[in-house]
Amino acid sequence: MEVHEAVIDYKRRHYTIEEYLEMENAAGEKHEYYKGEIFAMSGAKTPHNRITSNLLANLWNKLRGKQCQPYGSDQRIHVPKNTLITYPDISVICGPVITLNNDEYNVLNPTLIIEVLSPSTKNYDRGDKFRLYRDIPTLKEYVLVDSSSISVEVFYINEQGNWELNEYKTFDETVYFHSIEVSLDVKNIYDGALIVE
Repeated sequence: MEVHEAVIDYKRRHYTIEEYLEMENAAGEKHEYYKGEIFAMSGAKTPHNRITSNLLANLWNKLRGKQCQPYGSDQRIHVPKNTLITYPDISVICGPVITLNNDEYNVLNPTLIIEVLSPSTKNYDRGDKFRLYRDIPTLKEYVLVDSSSISVEVFYINEQGNWELNEYKTFDETVYFHSIEVSLDVKNIYDGALIVE
């Protein structure tokens, strides 16, 4: 999903989380919330959607019957420490789902988050958004998948407790997700999404 500037009508004042949630639950489109501001999220292009679908389908198959389960971009994630409320392209939750005030909407405990990069969001997803996501105590892995070229970046917490990066740049590689112990072929992630000469 792409995030745009704060919605003009919402710029007039800051909103509480409760006000945002009330409006969001009644809205026909998605919005991101951060520190009192509300940002519109627009739809994505076909390659982005194909990659997201490929990832979700492959993860669902690999994780079926296990304690970790994948969720698509309709699943809202809330980071209480910094107020962010957003909709990652894919999140994986291990064990019981914990939500804000047991509301069944705003998940607090993702283990893995995947964002599929669009030209307009890649800097935000790689920089500020990753910084905000790192405030999630349960987050063990953050994955960025480029929608315009073969590039998968897997940031994970290593045995020393530090974030480490593995990069995958070719179709013949296999991406390993440390937090859920799952491997996916790069060619399956990009199946039907890119024209490779």
